[in-house]
Formats: sequence, structure tokens, C-alpha cells
Amino acid sequence: MKRELVKTADGSLTLYVPELDEHYHSIHGALQEAQHVFIQHGLEPFKNHTSLRVLEMGLGTGLNAYLSYQWAAKNNITIWYSGVEAYPVEGALIATCLKGIGVNQAEDLRFFSEIVYGKTQQIDRFTLEPIHALWSDIDFMDAYDVIFYDAFGPRAQEEMWTMGNFEIAYKALKKGGLMTTYCAKGQVKRDLKAVGFEVATHPGPPGKREMTVAWKW
Repeated sequence: MKRELVKTADGSLTLYVPELDEHYHSIHGALQEAQHVFIQHGLEPFKNHTSLRVLEMGLGTGLNAYLSYQWAAKNNITIWYSGVEAYPVEGALIATCLKGIGVNQAEDLRFFSEIVYGKTQQIDRFTLEPIHALWSDIDFMDAYDVIFYDAFGPRAQEEMWTMGNFEIAYKALKKGGLMTTYCAKGQVKRDLKAVGFEVATHPGPPGKREMTVAWKW
């Protein structure tokens, strides 16, 4: 899959896939989108916890994982972070994208660029577990507190936004767990409700009117 580096409106980098005519992040600001959707609306509701288990659909450039690592350090929270990625991004591209948001520590760049190798590793209180598999291949039960659902959008990959995939997410979450996604499509929200989630709509990141969170009670 060919990938091209693109600078987004907030100065951070993302990748463009010509085959799908799709970007990995919002062109209105990759960093702003990740912070808003996944940190503010994904992790912040759990900042009173001492430890969390996070599952991401699509590790991509490692941006969400890196921001979670920063958040964990800031809040003295231990995080086990699993990322399901069937098509890992090259380590050099990951490092370039992270440098684009100001990451310059050699250890951090090496740690996150090694997502491509699929090995579980730890830095400080943050453990990263890359899972090189399709979302449909995983089978977790009541294992995670938070899910970042960050697949390509329904226009490019409609098959990633099905009730079957949401059932996998629902099953993987602990009771009281949360799934967050940038997508606010009406059918997606209806399907999430049909699976059993309690769905809420929030204002979206720059360039997007709304986003979605889904709770498992």
C-alpha cells in the first residue's frame, strides 16, 4: 500500500493512501484530532484510575499511542496499550511523523517506530503491544477499559464500520468501558446502539462538527 506524507493544518504530519483516496488523520490537524477524540474523550474520563488497558483499532503512525504514553506519564497512570494493525507503517515514516509533533528523544522515536516489528515492549509505565492482525481476528472478552476506533472512514472502508466489528469491540470492553471514534455517521451510531452501547455525540475536532463515544454499562 503506497503512503505519502502530507502536512495538516496544525503543522503535524499524516499519511495519504492514493489507493483509497484517504488520509490517516484529519487534514484539518492530525495532532488536534488525536488529542480531542482519543485523549480528551477517551482517556480523560479515566484519569482517576491507577492503571488502564487501551485497545486501538489501527496503530497507523503511532500518534495515538505516543499521546497516550505522554498522558500516562503526566497523570502517573500505568497503561497497557494494544494496537491492532494489519498493515504496519514503515518505522521511518512513523519516526518522521513523530518528529513533526516535536518528538526528538532518540529512545522515544526508536520505541514507537518499532511498532512495525510486532514485539511487545515497555517504556516507563507504558507497555505497547502491537497486534499484527485483522480486527475480525481478535477475540478479547472484558479485557479493556478504552477502545480507540480509528479505522479509515466509512467512505473508504465501509466494511470496517459494521455491527460485527462493533460486537467485537463491545465484547472486548470491560463493563463501564468506553469506545471513542471520530466518526459521527448516523448509521454507525444506530449500529452501536443495536449492539448494546449507550451512545453520546460530542463536538468534533477542528473541521468536523461531531464525534461519537459509546459506553458499555
